[in-house]
Amino acid sequence: MIRSMTAFSRQDKTNTQDNNAVLSWEMRTVNHRYLDISLSLPDYLSPYENDFKDIIRSVLGRGKLDAKLTITHENNETGVQIKINPDAVKALRAARHKLEALTKKPMSFSAIDILQWPGVIQEEEHKPETLLNDAKALLKITLDDLIKMRELEGKRLSALILSRSESILEIVASVKQRRVEVQAAMRERIMKKIAELDVTADNNRLEQEIVYQTQRLDVDEELDRLESHIKEVKTTLKSSDPVGRRLDFLMQELNREANTLASKSNDAKTTKGAVELKVLIEQMREQVMNIE
Repeated sequence: MIRSMTAFSRQDKTNTQDNNAVLSWEMRTVNHRYLDISLSLPDYLSPYENDFKDIIRSVLGRGKLDAKLTITHENNETGVQIKINPDAVKALRAARHKLEALTKKPMSFSAIDILQWPGVIQEEEHKPETLLNDAKALLKITLDDLIKMRELEGKRLSALILSRSESILEIVASVKQRRVEVQAAMRERIMKKIAELDVTADNNRLEQEIVYQTQRLDVDEELDRLESHIKEVKTTLKSSDPVGRRLDFLMQELNREANTLASKSNDAKTTKGAVELKVLIEQMREQVMNIE
């Protein structure tokens, strides 16, 4: 199934074994040539960053992913409970008294001064084992939801590409139908110019020139290749594997054939068709850029 590289997901889970810690994974992805993972984790889970990345790599192939894991607690939204180290506070007070005795000047500390002193605040101890297991499990759930969103957006992109593919086939068929008429008009122009010159032309030489001009401006191969590439686009869209790079290559080939068609055209309607083809191909290319 076609997947877009643009999606967003957020999932939460409560860990009752660690003061009702609430784990939240939030992630978003955008298009990128390769898989680029950027993680934001609590400090005590940072050593396990590669474990989280391995889980992500197992299900995603391309895209720039920004993911953030936050852990909050039932009684503290910041996820950090402030615990005072009484021994550190007593040592700080004793040091103040010694300084006052030495300097013969009174000194005072504000609450902020005391809290900023190293060792006064004790961060809450967490249970990384249980949090790690829950974080991994929740990550998989979040990725599943992200993939569903990518597949849903992929369906929309696939429909847009198929719609434009049909429009391209219609233009190609229209140009093909005009080929006999265009060649006849070219022959008529050559004969008219000969008549205007009022000279006797060598019929064999004249036929050779007409054949040469017909071959030089022949676009049957370009039209056939356009149809072949569109057929390949439709087949590729049915694949269950990542197809973004394959589709991007096909867009380049389609654009090349449309450019050649435009350069060989000696007919206003054919030129208009080539321009319309290039517009449709560019619209398809913009959609393909978001496909994994």
